[in-house]
Amino acid sequence: MLKGLSEVPIKPGNSVLYLGAASGTTASHVSDIVGEKGRVYCVEFAQRSFRDLVNNASKNRRNMTPIFGDARFPEKYRSIVQGVNTLYADIAQPDQARILSENIHQYLSDNGDFMLAVKARSINVSEEPSTIFQRERTVLEEKGYRVKEMIRLDPFEKDHCMILGSKR
Repeated sequence: MLKGLSEVPIKPGNSVLYLGAASGTTASHVSDIVGEKGRVYCVEFAQRSFRDLVNNASKNRRNMTPIFGDARFPEKYRSIVQGVNTLYADIAQPDQARILSENIHQYLSDNGDFMLAVKARSINVSEEPSTIFQRERTVLEEKGYRVKEMIRLDPFEKDHCMILGSKR
């Protein structure tokens, strides 16, 4: 938001699927935004981070549902997650856009939006970040998703960018 994102698709009352929730710091902010009538499904696969997510971030937040799972296998949490308005992905994987697109296909409502925090150095440490950002965008567009905006997150997060898009 500090970098001028034109729209933030996380709104009061929304249901959000948060991929890569880690210890829950950012997910707790999402929880505050969606409020009591919203829901944040928090997917995390690292045991230590998941423990912190459960014990610290989601313990006193009734609108957070921690899910010990791997975002690469979205069908494994199908029994927990219902359709969502917003999908937020903050995963450090070399195939971030592909993982996001599979989760979009499974869970995002037709008029829903997604946000992808692309971590260029998690994909390739030697390649130019702008090339990586464009390639991740292309992956999403080739899957039929609309990219509305791309914003580099420097100096807040070096070699990161946020992609905002929608299912249609």
